[in-house]
Amino acid sequence: METLPRESLVDVLESRLREDILNGHHPAGSYLPPERALADGYGVTRTTLKHAFGRLLQAGLLETRHGVGTRVRDYLRLGGADLLPMLVRHSPDWIGEIFEVRRGVGALIAERAAERVTARQREELRTLLAAVREAPDGDAVQLADVEVHRALARATGNRVYVLLTNTLFNAYLPVRASLVGPFTDAEAAHERLVPVVEAVCAGDEAGARKAAEAYLRATERIMLEGLR
Repeated sequence: METLPRESLVDVLESRLREDILNGHHPAGSYLPPERALADGYGVTRTTLKHAFGRLLQAGLLETRHGVGTRVRDYLRLGGADLLPMLVRHSPDWIGEIFEVRRGVGALIAERAAERVTARQREELRTLLAAVREAPDGDAVQLADVEVHRALARATGNRVYVLLTNTLFNAYLPVRASLVGPFTDAEAAHERLVPVVEAVCAGDEAGARKAAEAYLRATERIMLEGLR
């Protein structure tokens, strides 16, 4: 193992260990070498190693057993969706799988929102939709678009849909700048969302699902082009 540079040492070590785990150098279920040996191999102190371990423990990639050692966690079996931002940073291949879930969940949310939306939520949705058109640049349009989807999730009356929506958007964060394609034209972004919001506000469940599916597929295609 080559010695690490001295700047931002904990960050660099955390990243190196994370990549070694996700690449299978340290397989799921295996124990890492003793701390002293691992620290010497990376050319860092045990204190630095402990700080990096702490981050990876919090991320759900490692688990420590007192008196036994530090083991690589089987994140695909035991992990949760909170790992997605880290996994996207590791490999953009995860984006395709995230988009598949986004299509299914997003269409279902629109359908449920159309069934359960209240008068106050209709007003909120239309206000947030107008904000998409008025946003000054691609980044602001993207964020305004996100707020429409959060409001759609709230309109379902199911807090799990709200959390799922948050999780999917959080998963994009590492590559969000590359996914700005559908939002560079505020008017076009607004027009893509109009059928979804109008169907939900009209209580048209089938229409809301169909409009959401069309929206999600169109924006997905543009975003994937931005990643190529």
